[in-house]
Amino acid sequence: MFKWLKAIAVLFVAIIFLVACSTDAPGSEEDAEGTGDESEDVTVGFSVSTLNNPFFVSLRDGTEAAAKEAGFKVITSDAQDDPTTQLSDIEDMLQQDIDVLLINPVDSEAVVSAVELANEAGVPVITVDRSADAGEVVAHVASDNVAGGEMAGEYIASQLEEQGKLVEIEGVPGASATRERGAGFHNVVDELDDLEVVANQTANFDRTEGLTVMENILQGKANINAVFAHNDEMALGALEAIESAGLSEEITVVGFDAIDDAVKAVENGELGATIAQQPELIGAEAVKAAQKIINDEEVEETIPVELELITNN
Repeated sequence: MFKWLKAIAVLFVAIIFLVACSTDAPGSEEDAEGTGDESEDVTVGFSVSTLNNPFFVSLRDGTEAAAKEAGFKVITSDAQDDPTTQLSDIEDMLQQDIDVLLINPVDSEAVVSAVELANEAGVPVITVDRSADAGEVVAHVASDNVAGGEMAGEYIASQLEEQGKLVEIEGVPGASATRERGAGFHNVVDELDDLEVVANQTANFDRTEGLTVMENILQGKANINAVFAHNDEMALGALEAIESAGLSEEITVVGFDAIDDAVKAVENGELGATIAQQPELIGAEAVKAAQKIINDEEVEETIPVELELITNN
């Protein structure tokens, strides 16, 4: 009898042990499979027009910081102001199974091919700072460049008491920012009979080209009163040419973007004004739009970011 009872007891203990081992405890591997953060699986591609400009470096930094906070992986590429490079970069990103594509176009027309490739791949596109002329774009995040151009025109008109000769230094031909900033500027100055734009040339948003263009204009034009450059890099180049010619007291220069060098030049009384964008915020808003797309939420087609006129007055 004793041996029989002992055998039953051993069998009972063994059964309890097997049941305990087969039961998943809270926090086990099986439970963990459904608790992961889905955002870690999201990859965002970001094609930047150039990183040879402080504005776009800030745009990149703002985008990557917001993506990190959201738990997204970001693949960033520098198109080096070359539409062909940008297309190639985006083709590479699409091969890496990105979930959303952010594009800061080099050229608004040339980028259409890249947008259409993303459309064919079923990858949603968000344009940042500059728009695309065609293709399916879910959202566009940017400052109101037309309003910024109008700010520049109004400031110059005020400084000159609506009378004088003006120079316009334009950005990359074909870029939406070039068209829009120029349109806003002309909305103001073309309505004033005694303000005349005597020269407008492109310097491709580049400081060195801005210097060269302004030097050439000064050789051919006399009695210039003000310059509007479509970005600060060109404005600072133009300012250097004007200072070398000894005309800094006679010519007011206005830029666009409020990069650090330009803001310092305004504070020092060298640059008349700059239109302040918020590149970090533009990048953050683009990531926020991407997050809404991932979550199947409604996204506004145009997401504006406010501007501010920076002067020393």
